[in-house]
Amino acid sequence: MGLLLAALPWTAFWQHNYFAQAMPALRPILLNDFARGAVTGLGLINLYVGLVDVAFLVGGAVQSRSEPREKATE
Repeated sequence: MGLLLAALPWTAFWQHNYFAQAMPALRPILLNDFARGAVTGLGLINLYVGLVDVAFLVGGAVQSRSEPREKATE
């Protein structure tokens, strides 16, 4: 999703989307470079958070494999 949000505002699809055609009053806002930049920024934040999350998952899996397990006491 982050990759789509980062790249989509700068493609031709963004100019010819449903909302821009259905509501002509929204068209200047959607085509504004600041709005496109805001959507791209959200996409980049989404990508960053996802990569950090994957890094924690991979790092936790590697760390749990390297530490010896404690035996359960009954």
